[in-house]
Amino acid sequence: MAKDLTWREAIDRVLGAAATPLHYRDITDRIIADRLRRNLGATPADTVGAQISASIKHDAASPYVRVAKGTYALMQTAAANPLSDIRQRASSVIASDESEEQYAIVTSFGMFWRRGAVQWVASPRLFGVQQLGATPVDFNKQLGIYLLYDGREVIYIGRTTDRPLGRRLFEHTFDRMATRWDRFSWFGLLPVSDSGRLGALPNAYDAAKMIPALEAILIEALEPRQNRKRGDDLSAVEFMQYEDPEIQKKKVRDSVEVALQKL
Repeated sequence: MAKDLTWREAIDRVLGAAATPLHYRDITDRIIADRLRRNLGATPADTVGAQISASIKHDAASPYVRVAKGTYALMQTAAANPLSDIRQRASSVIASDESEEQYAIVTSFGMFWRRGAVQWVASPRLFGVQQLGATPVDFNKQLGIYLLYDGREVIYIGRTTDRPLGRRLFEHTFDRMATRWDRFSWFGLLPVSDSGRLGALPNAYDAAKMIPALEAILIEALEPRQNRKRGDDLSAVEFMQYEDPEIQKKKVRDSVEVALQKL
């Protein structure tokens, strides 16, 4: 079995084979698709972005060049094409000290997760994965805001502060909302580590980032028809829902019991 490449080796191979600059999420997708790494951790895209940003910031001989927000190429590619768009875009970005921040206001979010994919107990497991093959993260203790849906209609908006996300959603399985929702979305403030653990709530936030973050959340959650773009100022990572394995086990047990009853 082939040995995993290091993150830097995998990034170099993907960018070296690319005809154009790539966003760090696209780099991550290609690393996974080409099976350059099997051990992805919980936040592979963040890891790729952090590896490249750290190299550009701290390594005078960094092989990478940032050509747009979150988008990179190999320096040798830009140097080999002095008249190319890559070179022109890179020169303007190199002049700034812009850095990719893993966490701003909202760190992670999930859209239209299925109520039926969660085993509802007092402290339910709310599993999500950043990308296929990544380590699942349990967002049960996440803090932030959430929306409940009946189909695609938002019927309730709530917040999680003194009680975490999992507990608040569990309460809605037996309160006045119990029979009225089938999906939920959430936007969380606690950072997610590469090991899949949730971190601490920051002591303060940059006021200048608050308004763009709030606008981005509303656009992402409500999808108004007259907005021509998604919530582009939402620097958070979207996590896809990952069904609680206990649900599948329960389905198997139920199937066995039904089969035995028919004997």
